[in-house]
Amino acid sequence: MVGVPDGRSRGVLPEGLGEAIRGTAADIAGVLRDATDTGLPVPRSTWTVGEAAAHLAQANELMAAIAAGHARTHGDGTPQSLAEANEVVLAAFDERAARPLAEMITDQADAFLSAIEDRSPDQVLDTPLGPMGPAVLGSYLLTHMLGHGYDLALALGRPHMLDRARVELTLPFMITAMPRVVDPTAVDGLTARFTVRLWGGARFGVAVADNAVRVTAEPPAQPDCTILTEPVAFLLLGLGRTDPWGVIATGRALSWGRKPWLGPRFPRLFTAP
Repeated sequence: MVGVPDGRSRGVLPEGLGEAIRGTAADIAGVLRDATDTGLPVPRSTWTVGEAAAHLAQANELMAAIAAGHARTHGDGTPQSLAEANEVVLAAFDERAARPLAEMITDQADAFLSAIEDRSPDQVLDTPLGPMGPAVLGSYLLTHMLGHGYDLALALGRPHMLDRARVELTLPFMITAMPRVVDPTAVDGLTARFTVRLWGGARFGVAVADNAVRVTAEPPAQPDCTILTEPVAFLLLGLGRTDPWGVIATGRALSWGRKPWLGPRFPRLFTAP
């Protein structure tokens, strides 16, 4: 059985994660450097290309500071407070030009990778979504870059940088974040056990009970609903970048079990941070 990546590595970060962070930052910078109009709107967002790129540059700097051991406050850990903090910080930052922002994104990704190697693998760091070890923080950085990198590529008509290998490296963060971004209204009164599987790759379990979510590395023995999804579709659903019914209609997600109708409902149990 292939489970969630366990975080083992020759260094602080799991094998391949550092390369994925550096490569994703470079891919995003490549998309941005060709942009002639950063005032274009970003789909499913109120931001322009310039604003999304500025947010990404600021977020990479924040992650690098956290990796270096600096205490930084950014919201109270809830999705709503993160969104509000993002807007406040963005309003105080004037840069919107493509090339300077591209350089900031790659420079701060490199700064993160340099700083994180000085941490102990068991060290707990305070992040915008609560305490995390260095490996999960690296997964968080990669997830955040992939989400906004996808947005920028879509807005600028360029190929996105998501693939199966990079998506699987986001799983340590995704399973850590799920219980912290539950939509209370969506889980109210729901009791269900899910097995979530990515095509040809990782799988994990999610249990919903008493208005809370618990995520386990091993799937439940008798799930109410098993969800099988293409990896890129899984991440886009988890980050609120696509609609479940569109993914199902194109055959990129299937659900079965005693309660298969819970499959399309699953992404809506969470509020994307």
